[in-house]
Amino acid sequence: MDNLTQIEAVIRKVFKDDSLIIDAQTSADDIDGWDSLTHLQIITEIEKHFSVKFTLSELLDVNTVGDIDRIIQQKFA
Repeated sequence: MDNLTQIEAVIRKVFKDDSLIIDAQTSADDIDGWDSLTHLQIITEIEKHFSVKFTLSELLDVNTVGDIDRIIQQKFA
């Protein structure tokens, strides 16, 4: 399973909604209820899932699901 698919699963888990349509371009603006608190929950769950820690500068660069995927890929490169 690729990283993007795993990230999508984590986001669906946080929102408790398996029907969410998520792709690399998905941002907080695209999903009702994705506010700052939910964003922190998503990041926390992704860090746990992938056993990584995001730096503050990395978090400031996150605007889309694809950004999260890119950062995770860089951590495992």
